[in-house]
Amino acid sequence: MQLIDRRHARMRLLRGRRLLRRLARSRSGVAFLEFALALPIVVPLGLTGTDLSFYAVTQMRLSQAALSLADNASRVGLDTSVGTQQLREVDVNDIFQGLRIQTGQLGLGEQARVTLSSLERNSDGGQWIHWQRCLGTRRGAGWDSEYNDTMGVRGTSFPGVGPASARITAPPGSAVMYVEINYEYRPLIPAMFVASTKLSSYASFVVRDNRELQAGVVASPPAQQMNCTTYST
Repeated sequence: MQLIDRRHARMRLLRGRRLLRRLARSRSGVAFLEFALALPIVVPLGLTGTDLSFYAVTQMRLSQAALSLADNASRVGLDTSVGTQQLREVDVNDIFQGLRIQTGQLGLGEQARVTLSSLERNSDGGQWIHWQRCLGTRRGAGWDSEYNDTMGVRGTSFPGVGPASARITAPPGSAVMYVEINYEYRPLIPAMFVASTKLSSYASFVVRDNRELQAGVVASPPAQQMNCTTYST
């Protein structure tokens, strides 16, 4: 009886050894094992790359939006019988509506502050901000424009807009449409790979036509004024 038990034990041991040898020679699960080991590294890298791409695309779209708004503001207006052009509130509202349509998925109304400024020359030959119009609900330092329509009304102390290394000034007899967009960027996967941050974009265009600058933005026909004391979408 003991001899039979020993034989059975030896056979089980041999079968176990043969099974271990087959497992050692088997390569059928190597790919799955490698995938399982690489997954914790590959997935975060892929998601980070996707988020960074989304970040870059968003910055590019903001730049295009700023350029488009400044360009449209420099062109739009009503031609008069004396060869000049009037900029009206309805024209300003139209170009802002175009901006909303162009950037619909970005949600500028809720996530940004957009400021359109008319940079002109004052009666002393200096630079001044004649008028401003705004869009968006973001407010406070870093969101509102660093300029306002009281700058440069008199004198020559106001140097213009933009950094000192790339100062923008209005030429004599014309104006510059200057656009600032400060945008709250929200990543695809919050608080994991790319943090929420503020993106900014700026653009400027010299007014194309012989615009009646002294009149500013004409209120006729009546239209809602998108002034910078209100915060709306």
